[in-house]
This record gives sequence, C-alpha cells and structure tokens, in this order.
Amino acid sequence: MENRAEVREFLTSRRAKLDPKDVGLPAGTNRRVAGLRRSEVATLAGVSVEYYTKLERGTISGASPEVLHAIAMALRMDDAERAHLFDLAQAASPVARPPRRRSPKRWTPHASLQWTLDAVTVGPAFVRNGRMDLLAANALGRAFYQDAYDMPGQPSNIARFTFLDRRAFDFYPDWDSFAEITVSILRTEAGRDPHNKALHDLVGELSTRNDEFRRLWGTHDVRHHGTGFKTFHHSVVGEMTLAYEGMELESEPGLTLTIYAAEPGSPSAERMQLLASWAASEERDAAAPAGDEQHTETGGRPSD
Repeated sequence: MENRAEVREFLTSRRAKLDPKDVGLPAGTNRRVAGLRRSEVATLAGVSVEYYTKLERGTISGASPEVLHAIAMALRMDDAERAHLFDLAQAASPVARPPRRRSPKRWTPHASLQWTLDAVTVGPAFVRNGRMDLLAANALGRAFYQDAYDMPGQPSNIARFTFLDRRAFDFYPDWDSFAEITVSILRTEAGRDPHNKALHDLVGELSTRNDEFRRLWGTHDVRHHGTGFKTFHHSVVGEMTLAYEGMELESEPGLTLTIYAAEPGSPSAERMQLLASWAASEERDAAAPAGDEQHTETGGRPSD
C-alpha cells in the first residue's frame, strides 16, 4: 500500500466528513467540495495552507508530533484515527523500522499460551493477528468459529469468512456492522504495517471478490477494537449476546488475545454451556478409534 496515497486519501476522507458548523465555521456558499476546505483545516491547525496542502498530498515525512496533533484536533479525529495518522507518518519516515510481526505460516503458540487458552472454559478464547488470521484457540473458540475453520485454505481468517462465506450472514445477525468493524481493523493494521505482503494479498483478494468490502475499504475508517458486546447466531445453539475483551500480547507484538463471555445466568450463558458440551462431544468423537465408533452405533450413548 503506497504511503503517499494512503495519507492523501485518509486526510481527504476525514476532511470530507466534517461540516463547517461542526467546527464553528459558517457554511458559506459555493462550496465545491464536501466537508471542510483545506484552508479551513490549515487555519484550525495553525499551519499555512501551503504546508497543509503538502501534507494532504502525501508528503508527511518529517511532520512533527505537534503538527500531527494539531491536524488531528482540527479534523476532530478520535483516538483510533489519531493513532492511524501517527502510524502513517512513522511509516513515511526514511528511518522508520518496520514493526515486528509474526508470520502466520511460521508462528505456532508456545505451550504456556495454549495452556492459558485452554484454561478458559466458559467462553471462546482465541489469538489473532492484525490480518485477522485465527492463530490459536481453546476448544470453545474452535467450536464457536467452526465455519471459519471449515473454509478452504490456511490459516483460517475472520475477514475472509465475513466477506466470502454465505454462512457469515447467519452467524452475524447485524452483518453490516460486523463488516464495517472487520474492514476498520484491517485498515488500522495497514497503517501500522504498510509493507505486510500477506495483508496486501488479503485486501486485494477481498477487494476483487466482494463489492461491499471494496466500498468499505475506500472509506478509510479505522478503530480500536478492545471491548464491547456482540450478538451472534451460532448454527448449533442459536443466538448469543457476548461481551468481549481484547488484549495485546506483550510477548508477541501484533497479536491480540480475545475472550468472549456471556452474562452469568442469562440465556446466552445457557447456550454457551450447550456449545461447550457439543464441542466436547465433537472432540471425543474425533479422537475415538474406529472400533469405538462402531460400538457407539450399535449400543453406546443415545443419539442426539
């Protein structure tokens, strides 16, 4: 992803989202562009029009933190947008070091991390990277994302499942919202790690194969995705509303541990218990020798 184009399109899109009245300016007449004019952003940021124009055209290398902060304030950026702007400036620096990221093809969870995941028994727990590859999970995580794991190709990827698998429309009752979140996570990662070939390839694949992804990618929206609630409809146990917490792994830069949990005593908690029972049954069946399977069919446990 070409940095100058990313900077230009990001700043232009943020400027287009603001109405003059949002920043205390008169709307005026004969406005030929959506949102604020460059001159208005420059005035609000306390820089010359020429300098802001240079930045918006993509020449952001060398911009001081103070200038970047002033532009973020002028454009009413939230924390995620501000961080993205700084990431883009860092990536443009001739002395910038690429962030250390793990390749999904070479990375496997160390034993203690898998033990930690397996210790979570009341909800799905999984590790993903910024590209949204599912890299490790507990038993409930694998059962929860069974359809994503069932897609051809490895590693399993939440973004590819969201946009390229029809089952995602059932799994996400509010698919539009999940689609927006997914793209904003990928866009945020693109700012942090702009030279990641695997990310480039994924974005190219999704842009080619899904019109809605291509539209959302063009909005340049970013977000921090750390905590909240989501509603899912699992094919085995039905609808569940779950809280989630995402934590960056200090020992594994670029990876996030996410845990889902249902409110204790709620219908969602009951369905999560059903999912845990189903997952345990599936693992037992998968591990059972052929002779045990035959015994089950001729006189073992009752059928579901």
